[in-house]
Amino acid sequence: MKYVILSEKEWNKNLSDRLVHDNKNSWLNIRGKEDFNIESLEDIKPDKIFIPHWSYIIPNQIFEKYECIVFHMTDLPFGRGGSPLQNLIERGIYKTKISALRVIEKLDAGDIYLKKDLELYGSAEEIFLRANDVIFEMINEIVGKDLKPYPQKGKSVTFKRRKKEHSSINELNDIVKIYDYIRMLDAEGYPKAYLDFNDIRIEFSRAQLKANKSVIADVRIFKK
Repeated sequence: MKYVILSEKEWNKNLSDRLVHDNKNSWLNIRGKEDFNIESLEDIKPDKIFIPHWSYIIPNQIFEKYECIVFHMTDLPFGRGGSPLQNLIERGIYKTKISALRVIEKLDAGDIYLKKDLELYGSAEEIFLRANDVIFEMINEIVGKDLKPYPQKGKSVTFKRRKKEHSSINELNDIVKIYDYIRMLDAEGYPKAYLDFNDIRIEFSRAQLKANKSVIADVRIFKK
């Protein structure tokens, strides 16, 4: 059997290496958007495509021909849509599930293979690394047990994808909220939480919440 791991993120790059211990199957990692196309896949002929983290639309011609399984950081159908980690933490939700689901045309609406628990403590990068371990277990279970997906059940709640301007903490006046904003954006490829003063921007990372309800963080100061 042939399987593809599709992710552009650094924290997912070792998934295919960790999965090669199963010598009955072959695993290929695709990281670049330019390498993920129907022509390349027709050469590979994968039995399944696993997608831990991907920021682009998957073309119909791909998911209609190949079984594409995406991993979404909410208990679907709650939390369909973009920026699930940030939307959850912003709502004060610190425990969630990773849902493995079949890719279809409607976003995050495909049938579910399985779900596993995930805690949302620490920086975004720490959470993504923790999620990578959970996804590793989920892929093994999907392949090992040849799981078949089932329809989603429950009321659908859709998240909106966050934009760079949503990283501003200028209007926040709650210390825990400020801490959550800094940590939930502290990962590769995400716009850092920031404060603006006229033409000066202060970006924050590596936040720690102290017992006296103060926050210690690294800062970067520059002109916008």
